Amino acid sequence: MKKTITFLALIVTMISFAQQPKNFNKTALDEYFVSQNGAMVQFKNILEKHKGKTIFIDIWASWCSDCVGGIPELQKLQAQEKEMVYVMLSLDRTSVLWKDAIKKYNLEADHYLFTKKWKESIFCKTIDLDWIPRYMIVGKDGTIKLYKAIEFTDENIVKIIQLDK
Repeated sequence: MKKTITFLALIVTMISFAQQPKNFNKTALDEYFVSQNGAMVQFKNILEKHKGKTIFIDIWASWCSDCVGGIPELQKLQAQEKEMVYVMLSLDRTSVLWKDAIKKYNLEADHYLFTKKWKESIFCKTIDLDWIPRYMIVGKDGTIKLYKAIEFTDENIVKIIQLDK
């Protein structure tokens, strides 16, 4: 019975991964973000910068209580998975709020700010963003390994990280 349950769980996991996109589409890749030093950077350049590494993407905002609540788990993951790259994409309304939050929560990551509001962002539309925080994982091969997780308790986060090592 235990083997049957394990097998069914594996099948469900495989089906859910099969339905998720493997790559970002061109409009998502072309969207601009603001770096911490104020430079405009396309998403494709953010990915290119970390090519060949596992990339953990955290879409968040300082005004989001669920996002802030997940920060301790993010920091625990960072302590455990030091080889992984962490990219945080903020939906904060101003760069002042964004930069203050980075300092306040001592967030170590490659940080970028959306240039458009959530509902106006083509990137958000193309990834079906309906909730934050939103966690995604891009594998060493450049494909999307985890398309949608909204909690650090999502068991797929750990599974994907282990599989991509």
